[in-house]
Amino acid sequence: MKQDQINFADKFAKFNEQWSPRVIAEMNDYQFKLVKIQGEFTWHDHKDTDEVFIVIEGEMGIEFRDRVIHLKAGEMCVVSKGEEHKPFAEQECKVMIVEPKGVVNTGEAGGELTAKNDVYI
Repeated sequence: MKQDQINFADKFAKFNEQWSPRVIAEMNDYQFKLVKIQGEFTWHDHKDTDEVFIVIEGEMGIEFRDRVIHLKAGEMCVVSKGEEHKPFAEQECKVMIVEPKGVVNTGEAGGELTAKNDVYI
């Protein structure tokens, strides 16, 4: 099956909402999601899976219970399953998240920042 290229800038231009991941591709049972973030997210974890954050544009941080890491464009972090974390960004940051299908962005924490799953662009 022939696949076309995916342009991140074109995909990011299709939405403005923050903390609302959009699926751009799938591989096996994994989804590649783009998300715009700014401000602070909810403390949460994903009990059954790791989660990958890849910064495409801007800068972000991820607060853990015992440390804080900072990421800029071209850097990534793998958050281990079950590890509580809280992403944040002072200015808008564009990020790719890689995780299995069906993962809820706020884990079991819920709240107003819980996004719909499987929103494709």
